[in-house]
Amino acid sequence: MKRIAKFYKISQEQFIQDWKNTFGEETENQEICRIYEEIKLPCRATAGSAGYDFFLPLPISLSAGESAIVPTGIRVRMCEGWVLQIYPRSGLGFKYHLQMYNTVGIIDSDYYFSDNEGHIFIKILNGGKKEKPLELSAGMAFAQGVFTEYGLTEDDDISNSRNGGFGSTGV
Repeated sequence: MKRIAKFYKISQEQFIQDWKNTFGEETENQEICRIYEEIKLPCRATAGSAGYDFFLPLPISLSAGESAIVPTGIRVRMCEGWVLQIYPRSGLGFKYHLQMYNTVGIIDSDYYFSDNEGHIFIKILNGGKKEKPLELSAGMAFAQGVFTEYGLTEDDDISNSRNGGFGSTGV
């Protein structure tokens, strides 16, 4: 197996800023710092697992059709030529029709160097049609990331660089 990446926590200052931008100013900095300290780095559950489990930093309750943005507090440094794809945990998808809001999250290798420290946000959706609420507790594995190698076309000569997250590449 190739060793191509490493997960890190973003800085506490960046996490506080992103938390307040996501949820508003009502959460005290001391509480956000407590949440930050409890963040677990993604890891595989078994030696045969392809996916690295991402863990919730806060409890989430979603009724059918509701979505939530999760600031994970995580960034990833990976070799050029690789991408991290984010999917829901399969058990949650099967039981509750949990989905990624954008179907599959794509974390490019250059995102690590973004102004927000490459902070990975994951937006989830309870895609169930029945009134079966999805209750997720803090610390629970809710998503999984799979590293995938990719190639380029022979005539690719792009030299632009990233400086941000969603939509920062101008597309």
